[in-house]
Amino acid sequence: MSETVGTPLLWAGFTIFVLGMLALDLLVFQKREHVIKPKEALAWSAGWVSLALLFNVGVYHFFGAQRGLEFFTGYLIELALSVDNLFVFILIFTTFHVRPAYQHRVLFWGILGAQVMRAVFILLGAVILSAFHWVIFVFGGFLIFTGGKILLGRGTEVHPEKNPILKIFGKIVPTLPDFYGGRFTVKLDGKRYATALLPVLLVIEVTDLIFAIDSIPAIFGVTRDPFIVYTSNIFAILGLRALYFLLASAMDRFRYLKVGLGLVLVFVGGKMVLAEWMPISIEISLAVVVVLLGGSVLASVIRPPRPDNS
Repeated sequence: MSETVGTPLLWAGFTIFVLGMLALDLLVFQKREHVIKPKEALAWSAGWVSLALLFNVGVYHFFGAQRGLEFFTGYLIELALSVDNLFVFILIFTTFHVRPAYQHRVLFWGILGAQVMRAVFILLGAVILSAFHWVIFVFGGFLIFTGGKILLGRGTEVHPEKNPILKIFGKIVPTLPDFYGGRFTVKLDGKRYATALLPVLLVIEVTDLIFAIDSIPAIFGVTRDPFIVYTSNIFAILGLRALYFLLASAMDRFRYLKVGLGLVLVFVGGKMVLAEWMPISIEISLAVVVVLLGGSVLASVIRPPRPDNS
């Protein structure tokens, strides 16, 4: 496996910390199903970002500037990709008519499952890259291809209601059409049924699995350290729930965000492909990522979408 600063104690400690924060969120702060208001979402978003930056300071202090910059760059990339994923989450919740009071619960368990899947992906990716160096060219080429599709307006379209896994699930598991107070399953007449919320969770999990195919290679283009890849990735998706409720009503205003993301993926992919002949320092990588993402957000603010007068 690639060289890493993550000792078994650090891996275990970080995992316990994440599980503890999620338990605190679910059992204390979100014990009662309710609609997340912008003020509450802003507080949670600020909290997760602050924790990520505090962790970043610790990485910088204990493991040096190189690892600190790698974490910060990877965190920015993953956070930007996570924000882009919000468009899809909005589509999923709209398609299945999920009430706002239940959306937080779906996102909570969806992101918990995403953490497990991404941990497996990251560890496998690190092992494969160590054993087969040429895979880095495959990762890089895939990112360039994906970024090019985004820039050409041909990004992956998502049609949740047509998901084949969802159709298989419906044939195997008896599913009721109601939400039953936000529960995923319910027992009626001695028989267990899935509520309408469980298929939504399944679609969220499958969608995140698809997202991981883009995001994991992207961050390996910044650092080969599995611990830095994992922690920056997890911090980004931990704040995704709060960010969803903060930005859901304003997502259509970020019209150029996809352009910035496309350019970032092309840049990171190119960096991976050309690393042996044209190495790019982490400082330059960070500057490029900040300029591209910041520029896309600024352009969205300067040139907002025209109001629909139809």
